[in-house]
Amino acid sequence: MNVSYAQYSAEKAAELLAIDSPSGFTEKCAVWVKEEFEKMGFDAKFTTKGGILVDFGGEDDNDALMLQAHIDTLGGMVAEVKSNGRLRIAKLGGLRPENVEAENVKIYTRNGKVYEGTLQLCNASAHVNLAYGDTKRSFDNTEVVIDEDVKTEDEARVLGIETGDFVCFDPKTRFTESGYIKSRFLDDKLSVGIVYGLGKYIKDTGITLKRRVYVHITVYEEVGHGGSASVPAGVTEIISIDMGCVGDGLRCTERMVSICAKDTRGPYNYAVVGKLIDAAKKEGASYAVDIYPNYGSDVEATLSAGSDIRHGLIGPGVYASHGYERSHIDGVLSTLKVLKGYLEI
Repeated sequence: MNVSYAQYSAEKAAELLAIDSPSGFTEKCAVWVKEEFEKMGFDAKFTTKGGILVDFGGEDDNDALMLQAHIDTLGGMVAEVKSNGRLRIAKLGGLRPENVEAENVKIYTRNGKVYEGTLQLCNASAHVNLAYGDTKRSFDNTEVVIDEDVKTEDEARVLGIETGDFVCFDPKTRFTESGYIKSRFLDDKLSVGIVYGLGKYIKDTGITLKRRVYVHITVYEEVGHGGSASVPAGVTEIISIDMGCVGDGLRCTERMVSICAKDTRGPYNYAVVGKLIDAAKKEGASYAVDIYPNYGSDVEATLSAGSDIRHGLIGPGVYASHGYERSHIDGVLSTLKVLKGYLEI
């Protein structure tokens, strides 16, 4: 496994990041994901819920492994068309107003029109609002200023903008010459890109996997129930590939793969965590084992729904989670190495 597969993973992630897909508005992105897996030669199908189930093949159907990653992201929804023609939004997932103030957005209407705008503090001119710096931000005192000539509720509604329309934030994706990957929504489109990199490696090497491997690209992870269904018969283990936490008290950096031992919902399977550590050592991956203080993953939704499986969680280190996030190509490569080692390929 060399850096070319990490670079391929990052390229696929960039393509994904260009497709808006907040929780509940993932169909366009899901179609793209399914078609790309099919182009690689894998069987892929939609779940009823809107995710994608991919079969990577393999020999042992009775001890199958599933990998999970999600395409849904944080975002907003129009909660109110205000009397001044601006929009109050409700958050989707763990979106924070402090992290998206002054960001450009797209408003997707049900009539097919898409409008641009910016989320601003109400009365956002610092030359006018003397309390600008002292105001605690919330989604009740911020508003989307639509980039159209609208000054009233009726004028906004004439455009077709209504309560329930999705508001999507500009990801601002950037790759630096030093290998850093910066964007909103690396959680979890970078990990979906990593799954593509793994799939390409499997195809390029022509290896037959020792155990059957499925991939579930989930939707609704950011609101808590992404991985709660669609587990094929014979699956005994599921590993979520999601962002690895980077912050105070944790060892992981953006240039490493994080192996999670425990998060908010409890410990991950002891044997699976041990095998992930062994895989990292075997493949020479730069890794850290951490406990995440404020986190939940797809595979815990799978367990909560009643599936009898062993579970694990890994991912490239991502700094500034749920904000303007940053990772590194080295962390992508280390994540691929752990997956390679875990699959014994």
